[in-house]
Amino acid sequence: MTDDTETTRNHDVPVSAVAAWRRGERTRLREARQALGVDARRTIGQAITGHLRALLERRFNGAKGRIFSAYWPIKGEPDLRPLMTDLHGLGVMIALPIVETKAAPLVFRRWTPDTKMVRGDWNIPVPPPEADQVIPDITLAPLLGWDVRGFRLGYGGGYFDRTLADLDPRPTTIGIGFQAAHLTTIHPQPHDIPLDIILTEAGVQTKRISP
Repeated sequence: MTDDTETTRNHDVPVSAVAAWRRGERTRLREARQALGVDARRTIGQAITGHLRALLERRFNGAKGRIFSAYWPIKGEPDLRPLMTDLHGLGVMIALPIVETKAAPLVFRRWTPDTKMVRGDWNIPVPPPEADQVIPDITLAPLLGWDVRGFRLGYGGGYFDRTLADLDPRPTTIGIGFQAAHLTTIHPQPHDIPLDIILTEAGVQTKRISP
């Protein structure tokens, strides 16, 4: 990390102070999400699924002919697996992100409802190594917190930022999170890459492209 005299972009806040603030916010937001009951999380997930279906229809013709990267939910994240299955049934190629190498960009492996999953990083189920590796056109990015400029507060590993910086062309990236996780700012640092769209159970919250 840099010393206390370095500040985040657009905010006169020392980087060391931001790092501590982010740790605290991650804990707070994760605990608040876990405190929601199963029914409440299911309701939120269903609402996000509806908004995402509509967005994909408006912006991407339902994602037909596209490679769509989703995620396997952990730690109370919105569960969009039914949508993955539905899109697969419509002929959309579905992928999941994989931590193949620590502190490196993610890779994406193809997924189908028949894929025999294996345990990956953080014990998350992932497609096996023999699954086809693909490059997504659209990727979902689960988040703990978000701001209206499109910046995402994740778990702190930096994997999505590395991945977006590495991919060319860059996929359209849609952040998925809870409305209650809105933050005034995440105090973006130089490595933070804003997402194209933030989507919550209340709908599209911010967009850098026209959906």
